[in-house]
Amino acid sequence: MLQPTITPCGSSARARNRGGRRRGVMFRVLTFLLNAFTLRFVSKELIGVVNVRLTLLYSTLVFLSREAFRRACLSGGTDHNWRQVINLLWLTLPLGVLWASLLVCVWLWLLEVPDPLTIPHYGPAVGLFALAALQELLAEPLWVLAQAHMFVRLKVVAESLAMVAKCVLTVVLVVSAPQWGLYIFSAAQLVYTGFLVLCYFVYFLHFLGSGEANRKYFPLQRVADLLPSSVEGEPVIDWTLARLTWSFFKQSFLKQILTEGERYESFYVFFAKVLERGRDVRQQKQEEVAIAAEVLECLLKLVLVIGLIITVFGYAYSHLALDIYGGSLLSSGAGPSLLRCYSSYVLLLAINGITECFVFAAMSKEEVDRYNLVMLALSISFLLLSYMLTWWAGGIGFILANCLNMGLRILHSLFYIHRYFLSSQWTPLLGLRPSPLLLLALALSAVLTALSEGVFCCDGGWLLRLVHIAVGAGCLLGVLVTVLLTETKLVQFVRTQLLPRYGKKHT
Repeated sequence: MLQPTITPCGSSARARNRGGRRRGVMFRVLTFLLNAFTLRFVSKELIGVVNVRLTLLYSTLVFLSREAFRRACLSGGTDHNWRQVINLLWLTLPLGVLWASLLVCVWLWLLEVPDPLTIPHYGPAVGLFALAALQELLAEPLWVLAQAHMFVRLKVVAESLAMVAKCVLTVVLVVSAPQWGLYIFSAAQLVYTGFLVLCYFVYFLHFLGSGEANRKYFPLQRVADLLPSSVEGEPVIDWTLARLTWSFFKQSFLKQILTEGERYESFYVFFAKVLERGRDVRQQKQEEVAIAAEVLECLLKLVLVIGLIITVFGYAYSHLALDIYGGSLLSSGAGPSLLRCYSSYVLLLAINGITECFVFAAMSKEEVDRYNLVMLALSISFLLLSYMLTWWAGGIGFILANCLNMGLRILHSLFYIHRYFLSSQWTPLLGLRPSPLLLLALALSAVLTALSEGVFCCDGGWLLRLVHIAVGAGCLLGVLVTVLLTETKLVQFVRTQLLPRYGKKHT
């Protein structure tokens, strides 16, 4: 079996990466605990405005401002004129200012404003969340540089430190000054993006011109190279990338209507570095195509297995998880039903994330333009489905509309991947076929955990809850053992490729 090998940068790099993984896990556990603490001190209404209205504003602004640039500039790996790429990437900031002006007007004057007696300071919070998004765009050229050159550890550490700083500030302000309301979460978001920008700038200030940068033939040498500049006789920007950016921009606008743009950026970077955009599979290096096909197959199998496990166990443990995490604030009402539905949606999100990473890395500019028409049709159908299903079933209906939309996107990607590899010997879509024994183990687990929830959870005290948890743990162990015994190719891929950090370059 041909192994998709990513060569690490020596034992010291592997040791640093293991340390980075441990820090990443530690930061995420701390973040989880701090969030659970905060949930017990704020109202449902405040949580709803922050997690829906303001977070949607923030994610929409940054997505529309930078997504197209990321996809275009990460195509082809490091083989670019990076001075021109940096100039192109700085356009995200003025574009962000335009989007911020438009979206703030929509959030303040077109959408319903919350009751100021229940949720004060909504107007200033909208402006501050938009400012946080613009602040994050300051780091966009550095983020693309880091991703293109596989500085994985930088991304993990920067995002982890920023998230911890955000959660610590939120907890401190919620306990000491709860009357500030939305100002608390606005300040925390500004701290989050400020930490991100600071981490990236500090790293590159230290890295540029260093001996390590010279050994790695890093294309930029001075801090001034990170700022917009021009060279006589050269175009200011790479117009080929600019045209590709415009194609992706038209697509990203429609994609944001369909979802919040869930992405598996590191996998897109991998496929974009390995495949030659717009070229037939027979016209590319066959070793590279073989590696891309095998990685795609293993990633599909991995996200399918993880998604099925989340779907199966999410049904029986949603109520208990919400009750432990947020108390009756989250576990009462429609919360458990929504989480059960969302557990199924996660499976579709994961599959779509991987398939679209491959498709967008392989498509030519012309194919991207044609796909924009498909996205337009999907956006219209999604809006209609959302209206009808939300009227019929409330929040659950909205999740169902997202599931249907995601299923259509997956079908389109599967057809493209099938045609792409049709004239070759590789069949990466076999990754979507789990073993029959694994399906049997998941089905038995679904039945046993559902029965356990009905008998033991969740009003009989902690002893019965622990029994329910034990039943789930036993079922999960059985499923994992089945995976180890039947999905040997996937296990080998995880052990040799995903557990070690990717090195800097694919060989």
